[in-house]
This record gives sequence, structure tokens and C-alpha cells, in this order.
Amino acid sequence: MGMTIAEKIIAAAAGVDSVKPGDIYTVQLDHLMSNDGTTHLTVDMYNNKLKNPHIADTRKLVFIVDHNVPSDSPKTAASQKKMRDFARENNIDFWEGKGVCHQIMIENYVRPGQLIFGADSHTCSYGALGAFGTGVGCTDFLYGMVTGTSWVMVPETVKFNLTGKLPEGVYARDLILTIIGEIGANGCNYQAMEFTGEGARTLSISDRMALCNMAVEAGAKTGIFEADDKALEYLKEHGREPKAVYHSDPDAVYAGEYTFDLSKVRPVVAKPDFVDNVVPAEETCGIKINEAFLGSCNNGRIEDLRVGAEVIKGKKVAEGVRFLVVPASQTIYRQALKEGLIDIFMEAGAIVMNPNCSVCWGSCQGVIGENEVLISTGTRNFKGRAGHPSSKVYLGSAATVTASAIAGEIATADRV
Repeated sequence: MGMTIAEKIIAAAAGVDSVKPGDIYTVQLDHLMSNDGTTHLTVDMYNNKLKNPHIADTRKLVFIVDHNVPSDSPKTAASQKKMRDFARENNIDFWEGKGVCHQIMIENYVRPGQLIFGADSHTCSYGALGAFGTGVGCTDFLYGMVTGTSWVMVPETVKFNLTGKLPEGVYARDLILTIIGEIGANGCNYQAMEFTGEGARTLSISDRMALCNMAVEAGAKTGIFEADDKALEYLKEHGREPKAVYHSDPDAVYAGEYTFDLSKVRPVVAKPDFVDNVVPAEETCGIKINEAFLGSCNNGRIEDLRVGAEVIKGKKVAEGVRFLVVPASQTIYRQALKEGLIDIFMEAGAIVMNPNCSVCWGSCQGVIGENEVLISTGTRNFKGRAGHPSSKVYLGSAATVTASAIAGEIATADRV
């Protein structure tokens, strides 16, 4: 019986010839990534709970401060210092102020064929380069850190056949929200979402990250693309070689199959308070907003900033609206500076922030108040996600978010 890409990566990590869904294996991990959201908890367990604390291979570890940058309180400063000190004492790769963890991992570490655990739910982003990335909690991360291994139950794979090409003014963000809106927030619980087909090959690495990143919002264990020529070219540009390039076998077994014609996708918005509460964007037009956010590990890349800058160039942010623009990494920020995008945003009245999780995290920047409304390119819109429990978060593409910032109400780019 054939295997899917996800199954082949797990089989290789387990050192076996084949696996099938439901099997449980001990696997070797290629990388373990942790950010400042929970690393201090892992460090405490390491120092206080283990009889013989040790790290299996420090070269596999990456610590990234990205959630509260710069620190917003003495409590945050203390937890980040703990993380910083531990990384220095144990020779762990440490990043601070350089961007969102998943963007940094894609730019600097991820290779096709790898199995990567991250102490963050959106670690599934790494499937954009043909890797199996998945989020874990502190205890599982600690075990992986100490042993270099973990256990994995092989997930079923669901195939998403993508045909056609996205129309002008429609983005991968609209596509993944459309998919989640159709299959539901529990549509792929503990399954791998494999994106394939001619339509998949038209998507950029940034587009693929947007899809894989939000696979977890459909309950998925991971999202994954085949590492094709685009992925290998991206890897070459960043000075890396693939670990292995896997293709799903013709006789691989899938738990389900969906087909999405990209040419039929239209701008959409996810309404509060659930990511699968998705409607055509025009149905939300006219809803007054207080804040707009362009950034996050889903939509803070240079391609997104270019879209936003094109929409807002020569225009102004609406009176009474706060528009936060947050590049996902320092590399992206510097490219945006080089292209003049930052000037365009600032001349329009936007607030350009340092690379970090920012508004999406809802804890350190752009927190919204009682009954306020935010439209965001962030990953989630749960109640209280970005501030007060009575506030409302709508999710849309970079174009829709920027247009809304100009209009002062939810709007699509063709309306401004």
C-alpha cells in the first residue's frame, strides 16, 4: 500500500519502511522550536523536575522571542531573561527582535522531509516547504529536548485538490478561509491536510505558508505541500539543501478528498467569534471598525505588504482608525524599506511596528478595548483574542484589511 508525504516523513523519522494511520512510533526530531509564550515554563521544568537534566542535541533547538517584543512588563522581562540565559548557558540558537518564530524558521531552518516540533500551534506552517511541522505543549517539548525523540500517532491524510488559478485581487488568505469555512473548524481533526494539484503549483511559498499556517484552524495535525521546483529554488536562495523530497504514491490512501477551483474563490471574511464563520466579504462591508492589523505569521510577508501598499498608496487611514502594519521578520522589514513600502504606509497614517506577533497575539500591541472592532490578517478571531471580551475580531486578506483601514469600515479593495 502506498504512502502520503506525511506518512513517508514519519516513516523515515521512525526508521521503518512504512507506516499507516493510527500507528504510534518513536521518531527522531530534526528541530525543536520554542518561543517566549511558554519557554520559561519548559526551563522551569527542566531545572526543577528532572533528576538528570541534559539536552540531547543543542543543534536541534531554536529559541525565539517574538510574542512580547520588546517586553511589556517586569513579569515578561523576567520570563524572557530566563529564556535568554538558558539559551546562552546551553549554546542554543537564540533569536530576539528578528521576527515571528515561524517566519524565522522558514527563512533559516526548515528543509523538505524534516519532522519538526514547535511549542506553538502554527508550527504546521513548515509544510509550505514539504516538512512535517506540528505544535506541541511544554511537556512534549521538554521530552524532545532531553531525548531528541518523541512519539507520534500517524495521522490520516486528507487531499485538497487545487485547480485553476486565483483571480486578480483574490489571495491565498481568501482561499484558506474559504476552505475552513466549508469543512469547518473540526473538519480535519488530527489529520494532515495535503494541498496538491495544478492549482497548488501556481502558489508562491508565501501563499503556501498562508495555507499550511491555518491548517490547525481546521483541527489539522499539519498542512503540507510537495516540495516542488518553487520550494527547492527558495531553499537554494536561502543556502539550504532538502533533507528528502517526498511525493505521495499513486495508491496512497486518503481519509477524504476535496476539490477547490481557485478561479472561483472570492474575497471572504471570517466573522466573530469563530474562524469557520466565513462569508463573502461584501456581506460584512459597512461594519464600522476601530482598528486594522496587517501582519502575523499568516500575512506579514513582503507579498502582503506589497498588496497593502498598493491599496493605500496616495490615500489616508480613516479618522479614528488605528492601522498597525507589522512585518513578519526583520528581513521582510528591510525589504519593505528598500522598496519604499514603509514610507507609503506611514504617509497614509499607518503605525509601522517592529517585527513580532503584535496584534494577533493580543497581549502587547494594538490591544482593543470594550466593544471595539478589529479587522485583522491574524490567525484567530476567538472572543477576547485581541483584547476585551466584548470586542470583535474579523479576519480578512491584506487587501481587505487595508481597504477597511482607509474606509473606516469593512470594505473590499475595489471599493476604495
